[in-house]
Amino acid sequence: MDTSVSFLRPAGLVHSPVFSHVAVVPPGATTIHVGGQNAVDATGALVGGDDVAAQTRQVMANVVTALAAADATIRDVVAWTILIVDGADLGAAFAAAAPTLQVDGDPALVTGARVAGLSVPGALIEVAAVAAVVR
Repeated sequence: MDTSVSFLRPAGLVHSPVFSHVAVVPPGATTIHVGGQNAVDATGALVGGDDVAAQTRQVMANVVTALAAADATIRDVVAWTILIVDGADLGAAFAAAAPTLQVDGDPALVTGARVAGLSVPGALIEVAAVAAVVR
């Protein structure tokens, strides 16, 4: 029995280099849910001001920290949810996140949405993740 997560890009669905469509998590894997992370530091202060790239770098650092608390890494992420405030530069946010998201093989699932605002005043991006650790 295969004990690794399988990412599928079925025929009939668009093929993208940045996301897969289906993730199959094997029995026995530990599932880790990381709640929405904003660009705040450990004191709760917003980092990056109105610079979506700077905010994205902080958000990704927060995701890495949250995953590490559960003995997981970015490589264990099977699904991302990305909320970006309408008008923020999606290209700049993606470019800032890309170094953290570089993976070998198939990319994780991605759900993205433009939103009117986020709960943290001044936040331009929020990212949640689901990871599966196979031990």
